[in-house]
Amino acid sequence: MTTLRIAQSVPGTRILGIGSAQPERVVTNDDLSEYIDTNDAWIRERVGIVERRFAGEKDTVVSMAVEAGSKAIAAAGLAPTDLDTVIVANCTATAPIPNAAAQVADIIGIKAAGGFDLNAACAGFCYGLGVGSDLVRAGSSRRALVIGAEKLSDIVDPHDRSTAIIFADAAGAAVVGPSDEPGIGPVVWGTAGDLVDMITMTERTFITQEGQSVFRWATTKIAPIALRALEAAGLRPEDVDVLIPHQANLRIVEAIAKKLRKEGAREDMVVADDIVYSGNTSSASIPMAMDHMRAAGRIHSGDVALLVGFGAGLSYAGQVVICP
Repeated sequence: MTTLRIAQSVPGTRILGIGSAQPERVVTNDDLSEYIDTNDAWIRERVGIVERRFAGEKDTVVSMAVEAGSKAIAAAGLAPTDLDTVIVANCTATAPIPNAAAQVADIIGIKAAGGFDLNAACAGFCYGLGVGSDLVRAGSSRRALVIGAEKLSDIVDPHDRSTAIIFADAAGAAVVGPSDEPGIGPVVWGTAGDLVDMITMTERTFITQEGQSVFRWATTKIAPIALRALEAAGLRPEDVDVLIPHQANLRIVEAIAKKLRKEGAREDMVVADDIVYSGNTSSASIPMAMDHMRAAGRIHSGDVALLVGFGAGLSYAGQVVICP
C-alpha cells in the first residue's frame, strides 16, 4: 500500500504584523454636498462619517494592496522571501483576470507565491484570515500575507446619496505565521443567500443596497455571530479587550458593542470607530482599523481582539485574534 507524505502541521498561528494604506485625497461631507442633496449633519447622524479617502488616478487595488502588504511584512520583521502565500480579499478589481494576488506578490518580491483573490465583500478579510491561518496551521504555507483592498469609488454612483456618502478606498493587511500558542481562533462564517438582493452590482455597473434592510440585518444578526466566534475560541465576552467589527456604519458598530456588553463584555472594551475618518472600505476596514488603533496606542500587543465582518452575499465571518 502506498503511503503519501503530508506537510507537518503546527500547533497554532498568529498575526505577526499589520499594515494599511489610504489614498491622499480627503473628501469631507461638505465636499459631497456640492453635488449630492445632503449635508454634514445629515451624514454624521445617519452613518457617523466625517470624511473619507478617494483614490487618485494612479491608485489601484493592486497599488494599495502592495503598500499595505509591504508595511505588514516590515512590521512583522520579515523579508518578502519569508512568505510563500498571498491572499487578496476584494470585490472591486476592474478585471477578474489576472488576479490581484499574483501581481501584488510579484511587486512586493514574494516570488513563485501561491496567490489568489477571494470575494466575500465586506467579510472578505475575515474569510481570508481564516483561510490563511488554516493553510499555515496545516503546513501548506510557511507564512501568508492576507490583504483586504478596495477601490470602491470605481463602482459607486457619485450622485447616489445612499452609497456615495458611505464608501471609500483603502487597503489593510496582516502577516500570518506559525505559533506554539494559538493566536488566531477558529473562523465562524456563513452566508444568508436568500438575502443577496440587499446589496448588488450587476454587469459591472454601480453598487446598490437596501440601506435600511441591511441595517436591520446587521444590528440583529451580527452580535450572535460574534458570540459564536468567542465560544469557538473557548472565551467569554468579558475576555475581549478590543472589538473590531467591519466599519459599515457607526450606528451598527455601536449596536453590536451594546449587545455584547449586555452579554458580559466589559465597559472598558475598546471599540473600533475608524469609519468616522475612513468611511466604509469593505474588506479593508478591519485590518486598517486595527493598524490605526495600534498606531494611536488604543490597542496593545497581547490584547484579545474580536473581529467580525459582514456584507454583500450576505456574507459574515468572525474570529478572535491576539494583537501582534
